[in-house]
Amino acid sequence: MGYYKRRVHRKFYWLTPLLLGVIIGVLIVSVAIPELMKANVIPQATTDGTSETIHNGLNKPLQNTSVSVDVSTQVTDVVERVTPTVVGVTNIQRQNDFWREKGSIEAGTGSGVIYKIEDGNAYVVTNHHVIEGADQIEVVLYDDTHVEAEMIGSDLFSDLAVIRMPSNTVNDVIEIGSSSNVKVGEPAIAIGNPLGLMFSSSVTQGVISGTERTIPQDFDMDGRPDWQAEVIQTDAAINPGNSGGALINIYGQLIGINSMKINEAAVEGLGFAIPVDHALPIMQELETNGVVERPFLGVEVYSLDEIPHQEWEDTLALPAEVTGGVYIWSVQPLSPADQGGLERFDVIVELDGKPITNVIDLRQILFHEKEIGDTLPITYYRNGEIHETEATLTAQ
Repeated sequence: MGYYKRRVHRKFYWLTPLLLGVIIGVLIVSVAIPELMKANVIPQATTDGTSETIHNGLNKPLQNTSVSVDVSTQVTDVVERVTPTVVGVTNIQRQNDFWREKGSIEAGTGSGVIYKIEDGNAYVVTNHHVIEGADQIEVVLYDDTHVEAEMIGSDLFSDLAVIRMPSNTVNDVIEIGSSSNVKVGEPAIAIGNPLGLMFSSSVTQGVISGTERTIPQDFDMDGRPDWQAEVIQTDAAINPGNSGGALINIYGQLIGINSMKINEAAVEGLGFAIPVDHALPIMQELETNGVVERPFLGVEVYSLDEIPHQEWEDTLALPAEVTGGVYIWSVQPLSPADQGGLERFDVIVELDGKPITNVIDLRQILFHEKEIGDTLPITYYRNGEIHETEATLTAQ
């Protein structure tokens, strides 16, 4: 009996170290290995379908595995939704050259945005310079459908125009956003037709680079600015042909009408758009009246800095303390200026109590701060003496 007990004891003596080894192995697998993998001491790899590079202890890639990416992002969804509302706009003009056969030519192309459908018509906003001088306007939809359109109204100073076409081929209009809450750094997407209709519905993406920028504009191409446009700046690529296209936010809402680009070899990523909050009232007025009615003073004026300083004293008889202003070249008969007593070679230095240094200052006050019917106080110099008068503004 005693011999049997000794045999049993010898038979199961190995159980204790076995159980101890199992416990130690479980601890290594569940605790030690994960900590070593986090520290990149041992290689790691994912097996969830989105594989990543396997690393060694020196944090150097050992091999590359395939990466699965879902391309159905918010940007692609937004672009897919908005693209049908952005169209091509073709400016067609009649030839009047005696030496050529009479007919029509394509004078230029741009872009436009469908923003409203009403009473069987679709309304498109584009740039003034896109349709300027057009005898006929053709709209090209995103699916290459060509539709004849008519101009409702156009405005030089805002560089905006509204055209209208039948809505039977149009299904979507763009959602109007707001440019007042646009922030620098937020995403911006430009959609249009750069370099013509062969690149129609092109999409570029960037960020808002600046808000409330002022850009000088030279309408008569004489090298001197005639106006300052307030614009949104973006680094999304905007090229010739993009004019009139849509600048949208990440939600697909219209925040600007693409209008200008600085085309210099040394400049990249500098595009501009008319803020939609500035554009909407002008679009509505163009729909209603065909023109934007602005206060009219009735003078042809030039900035003092356009003539030599010697003329300030010899011709205009200005005192030395005058440092800026606009001189009157002509006064339209029966205009507010004429009725206010202004004459040729008078120099306006203040409007409504605010200093005037150039033509842009004068237009900013007239067009942005005054209304038709307002009485405008004017301070001016004549033959070296300062005078004051008033003019009641009428419609231009």
